[in-house]
Amino acid sequence: MSDNESFGQLLHGTARAWRQKLDERLKPVGLSQAKWRTLMHLSIAQDALTQAEIAARLGVEEPTVVALLHRLEREAWITRTNSPHDRRCKMVLLGRRAQRVIAQINATADRLRHELLADITPSDLKTCMRVLERIRERAEESDSRQSATRRRLARVFAGPNGQTKRRHSIPSKSTISRRAGGFK
Repeated sequence: MSDNESFGQLLHGTARAWRQKLDERLKPVGLSQAKWRTLMHLSIAQDALTQAEIAARLGVEEPTVVALLHRLEREAWITRTNSPHDRRCKMVLLGRRAQRVIAQINATADRLRHELLADITPSDLKTCMRVLERIRERAEESDSRQSATRRRLARVFAGPNGQTKRRHSIPSKSTISRRAGGFK
C-alpha cells in the first residue's frame, strides 16, 4: 500500500474515531452523532440554514436530512419555518433546548480536543493543519473546476429546448473534444 493510500485511510479513520469519541461523550445528553453535528453546524452559522445547506455541510443527501430534522424538531432541538423568499424552502434554527445545551457540547468537544492533542507539539500541529488545509483546498478547487466544465459542456451541447444539437441525446467523445477543446 502506498503512502498516498495509507494517508487517505488514516485521515478517514482519524476523523471517524474522533467523532465516535465525541459521540460517546454526548450520548448522556441525548444526542447522537447525527444530531450533535447538525446542531453544531446550526450554532456556527450566521443565520438560519436551509435543509439543503445543512445536507451539504453534513455531506449527506437532502432526504436523509429531512428525516433527521423531523426528529430534531419533534424533540424540540430545532425549529423550522418557511422561507420568506420561497415557501417551498424550509429555514432551520436552533430551538431553545439546543441553545441551552450548545455550551455543554462545546465544552465536551474542547475537553476531548485537549485530551487527543495533549502531547502533540504546537509546530507539529501547525504543520498538520497546514497540510490538511492544502489538501482540502485542492479537493474543493478540483470540484469547482469539474462543475464549471460540466456547466460549460451543457451550454455547448444544449439547444434552446434543452435537447442536444443534431438531435443526439448524448454527444460522442469526438464531438466533445472538438467543441470543448478536449478533457484535461
